[in-house]
Parts: sequence; structure tokens; C-alpha cells
Amino acid sequence: MENGLKVPTMAELFAAGKQPEVLFWVGCAGSFDDRAKKITKAFVKILNKADVSFAVLGTEESCTGDPAKRSGNEFLFQMQAVTNIEVLNGYGIKKVVTACPHCFNTIKNEYPGLGGTYEVVHHTQFLRDLVSEGRITLEGGKYKGKRITYHDPCYLGRANNVYEAPRELIRKLDAELVEMKSCKKRGLCCGAGGAQMFKEPEKGDKDVNVERTEQAIETKPEIIAAACPFCNTMMTDGVKSKEKEASIGVMDIAELIASAEDL
Repeated sequence: MENGLKVPTMAELFAAGKQPEVLFWVGCAGSFDDRAKKITKAFVKILNKADVSFAVLGTEESCTGDPAKRSGNEFLFQMQAVTNIEVLNGYGIKKVVTACPHCFNTIKNEYPGLGGTYEVVHHTQFLRDLVSEGRITLEGGKYKGKRITYHDPCYLGRANNVYEAPRELIRKLDAELVEMKSCKKRGLCCGAGGAQMFKEPEKGDKDVNVERTEQAIETKPEIIAAACPFCNTMMTDGVKSKEKEASIGVMDIAELIASAEDL
């Protein structure tokens, strides 16, 4: 990876007889989508700053199978999952961190039934732990008093009850956290889940991401914080559809922290 970022692969560490503290599962979006790559880089910068021993699978990582499963192709899902599980088990992986709630949910809840049992954490949980352990210190200067609303990703919030970690991090930045009318257990989907990300929406009165963006805009935010690459795309598109991109930013929690720290 450019900019002198240290990103060791599992193969390199394994060859040297080392085991990392955690495997960073990058995910398809974080690997290939230009916008999501920025989230990956931000998270890696934080891991390096906190001196976390981590590795990625690199070319040995393939899709978790979430889009295949959600769109009804269980056979393809199991093929993709078993391939990944063989790689993870081959390296003796115990702990996985990922910035994608879809990967998080699938590896955490669906891989055990196929022989892949790991401790799986979302990057917001991991970042919160780094802060509470004092491995990174947050100086919220850059975001002090800024109005930030947080969008709950479906597979992080309702599916796995992770609501507080991202919010704690926003508060640690000294930002003003303003909640949308539909949040936490009543959060509204961004419209990308269930493999909808990869197709045009069916005909209707309004796209889901526009509805959700309107709820965000009601809070008069300077930034819409997201914790999922799919949500980030959908909210960004929603902000553009409202021609608000000059006044409202859409940022992942990792990007907020990395930029607050000037990493």
C-alpha cells in the first residue's frame, strides 16, 4: 500500500513464525471501491499509530459470501465461506477485525456453522478498546462542537446490537452527537443490504437512501458518520441527490479519528 503504510500479510508473518494480535479482514468494498479504500487506509494508519500487531490476507482473502447468501444463492455462499475458513484455520486465526458490518455479521454468526469459529469485532469496537486501553488518545480539537449525526448500519445495529461503540468515539471527539428520529433499534436501512448495493432499485416513489438522507439532513449535521462502506456510498449518493455535498460530509468513524489525529 502506498504512503509508506505498513500492511503485513499473513503469509509473510506465518513464514517468519509470527502470529499477529488480530487479522484485519478488509472486505471487497475496502479492497476495490475507491471511496472505501480511504476507510481501509485510515484504519491501517490508526493500527500503526497504536502499534497493533496485525496482518491482512491479501490475495488469499475472497468475498465472505454475504451478497450471495442474502440474494438467495446458498450454494455459492457455502463455497466462498468454506474457502475462507480453510485459509483462516490454516493460519490458526483467533481474532478478526473488519470495517464492514456485512463481513462482521457473516464471519461472526454464519462461519461457526461451517467450521470457522473466531472472535470477531467491528472496527468501531476495536477502536473504542484502543482508546479505553490508552493505546490511542483522542484530541477532539478538529471536531469540537461539530454537529455529527450517526447512521446505524443494519448488520451492526439491529443484527448485532452494536450501538454504543461508534457513538462513544464520536463523543470522545468532543463533537455534538445529534440523533436522527429513526436510530438505534429503530434505525432505517440505507438501502444497500441484501445485495441491493449491486443493482438499481425497483421502481417506487422514493429511493430508500434518499429517505434516510432526508432524516439525516433534518438534524442539520455538518457530518454524517457511517460505520459501513455500503452505508457510506448510499448516504453520499443521498447527499449528492439533495445537492448538499458542499455543506455535509459523509465520513467513516475511522476517518474521523485518523483525521482528528492528523494521521
